[in-house]
Amino acid sequence: MAPSFGRSISFPLSPARASRPRAAAYHVRSVSLPCRSHPLLAHLCTHIAAVRSWVAAPTSPSTGLAHLDALHAALSELLLLPEARAALHHGSATAACLLDGFLLLADAHGAFQETVVELRAHAAEAQAALRRRDDARLASAVRSLRRAEKDLARLAASVRSAAKFPTPSASSSAAEVEVSGALAEAVATAACASAAVFSAVEAVSAVATSALASKKTMTSSFMSLVKSSTKPASDDEKEVAALERLDEVDACVDEIEGASDKVFRSILHTRVALLNIQTETCC
Repeated sequence: MAPSFGRSISFPLSPARASRPRAAAYHVRSVSLPCRSHPLLAHLCTHIAAVRSWVAAPTSPSTGLAHLDALHAALSELLLLPEARAALHHGSATAACLLDGFLLLADAHGAFQETVVELRAHAAEAQAALRRRDDARLASAVRSLRRAEKDLARLAASVRSAAKFPTPSASSSAAEVEVSGALAEAVATAACASAAVFSAVEAVSAVATSALASKKTMTSSFMSLVKSSTKPASDDEKEVAALERLDEVDACVDEIEGASDKVFRSILHTRVALLNIQTETCC
């Protein structure tokens, strides 16, 4: 019987690791590099490491999406290997969880695209209200922005559940265990990175809504304008700052719109590939 391994991937397999108890082997989840069993497996491990590095110190959401797209491309290539197809045979618990994980990722990224479109519309509405000094319209736009931010926070929380996978079967070959572990680690990493992207966009919007909230109510400013030809400088500065933050929301959406759609399509493509493997192995 081939030894069992958890989600950690260490290449080549050593006798010392093989003799460890199964529970201990399953405890570790990190990827040990380099992966030498197959170039495509090593390629996937490299992208997993790159994505995890970004998640540890996230920069712009567009960069995170670019890493995700590269990870999904490497994952698609790995699914062409016979070892991958063997590991994902019909009825495999790993295959079932991968399908569920990619369905959850697809749903989350689809909802993310819709929320981002709404976010841009609400930011534009807030900008128009600020420029026209329409207090009621501005308050409504801010409420809408905050609802979108809550939606992004919920998406980030829900997508993390895609990282849960069963341990590889003890009856699998060593190669199949390696591939199963790599696939599980890739989806877990994609889930973490997706959550980080959603949270990063939420943070950009939250800065804008905070800037809007810190501005004095427009009504008091209108009364001041009736009595004076000038407006308090501090209020002007807050308005300019709020407009700048809203511009940043719009710029963020511009950067991620195309990349987000690309990642969404990659997820769908990978899930279809998994379904095709299941169909082939059950015949």
